[in-house]
Amino acid sequence: MMVEVGDQAGDFSIPDHNGNTVRLSAFPGKRVLLSFHPLAWTRICAEQMKALEANREAFDALGAVALGISVDSVPCKHAWAENLGIRGTRLLADFWPHGAVAEMYGVFDSQKGYSRRANIVVDEFGRVIFVAEYPATTVPGMQDVLNALRAQERRAEQVPEA
Repeated sequence: MMVEVGDQAGDFSIPDHNGNTVRLSAFPGKRVLLSFHPLAWTRICAEQMKALEANREAFDALGAVALGISVDSVPCKHAWAENLGIRGTRLLADFWPHGAVAEMYGVFDSQKGYSRRANIVVDEFGRVIFVAEYPATTVPGMQDVLNALRAQERRAEQVPEA
C-alpha cells in the first residue's frame, strides 16, 4: 500500500549514482522529494530526471532537495546521469535489496520488478506531506510538487511560536 499524507516516512540508506551513501535522515531541516521512476535509459524517465535538475534552484529556494530513485545499479545510474548532463541532482540506486525503498513507500510493482512513477515529499520532521502517482507514460510535472512545498511553507509561517 502506498504511503499517505501524514505517514511517518521510512528512513533508508542506498547509494547515489556516484556510489555515495544517501540516508533520508541525512537532510536535517530540509524537505525531500523522492521522485520514483521505473528504469533508467527510457525517454519518459529521462525527462522526469531532467525536470528535477531543471528545478534544482526552485527546490533549493524552498529548502528542499530532490532525489531520483529507481531499481537500476550504481554504474547504470552513473552512466545515465553523465549522458543526461545531471550535475546536481542525486540519482539513487534502489538496486539491492532489489526495490527495497520503493517497497517501503508502497510504489514497487512486483509483477514488473520496478517502481511505479511517483513523487513523494517528506517534510523536515520526517512526515509525508505530498503523494502523487503518475501513469507510466506521463512525465510528472514539477509544478504540483513546488505548489505543495510552497503551501507547506506558508502553513509553517502561520503557526504561532509558543
